[in-house]
Amino acid sequence: MRANEVSRLTELPISTLRFYERKQLIPEQFISRDENNYRVYDEGVVTYLQDVRMLLTLGLTIQDIVLLINESSYIKKEALVKEKIKEIQELEAKLNASQKFLGDVLEGKAHFQTGCKSQ
Repeated sequence: MRANEVSRLTELPISTLRFYERKQLIPEQFISRDENNYRVYDEGVVTYLQDVRMLLTLGLTIQDIVLLINESSYIKKEALVKEKIKEIQELEAKLNASQKFLGDVLEGKAHFQTGCKSQ
């Protein structure tokens, strides 16, 4: 498929696809050239780019993702992923504590009183 179709299916601008290519974020296995030297993308690139988008959303950098793609050492990859899982767990704990605190504020159980509790 051509870049415009990949762009449409992934909702990524063509300029982003080119940027990802320059940063070696899209492995060569997903890109070939036709007889006119136009890029032709393998259909698997759509799912792959959705995964890349998720990794970026999770806070991994492009350099982190390139390491996951190109690093041959499983230990380095595992360490990177485990560190991200730890960060997410810490964030989850903070969000849970925040949610509980705000619930206490609404119920008038917190030291911080707002008059939010209905009478």
